[in-house]
Amino acid sequence: MKTIFDENTSTELVNRINSLQVNSKAQWGKMDAYQMLKHCTMSEQMFQGKKHYKRLFIGRLFGGMALKSILKNEKPMKKNQPTHPEMVITGIGTENFENEKVKWIELLQAYSSFSNHNFVHPFFGKMTQEQIGKYVYKHTDHHLKQFNN
Repeated sequence: MKTIFDENTSTELVNRINSLQVNSKAQWGKMDAYQMLKHCTMSEQMFQGKKHYKRLFIGRLFGGMALKSILKNEKPMKKNQPTHPEMVITGIGTENFENEKVKWIELLQAYSSFSNHNFVHPFFGKMTQEQIGKYVYKHTDHHLKQFNN
């Protein structure tokens, strides 16, 4: 299974991000391209310990099961999955589109020196580095496919 910790996989994702356009249309979901970029940037900041979000009660009950289901095979993540309320992006920010792409790419490339070994996801709970690598790839792939990239 692909992981963000693999240099070739990281390069593939960066190339796909670089091909995103501000007017790229979503194939599903409510986000526009800028909102997706911002959401993904916030997600990478969370995994890297730069942002923290409150642990959700429902995640304490079902988070571990959900994570196992997502990571059990190479199938893409399902469409229209719920998002942590603090990571839902509203409003329009197209003037920052290129800046947000650069920020997301820099955060993805920072996984080459990842060291957040005590990471606790607000829904899934404690995650190993292997789980983080696979999940970050799947989450990124999911959102890029959402915009046909």
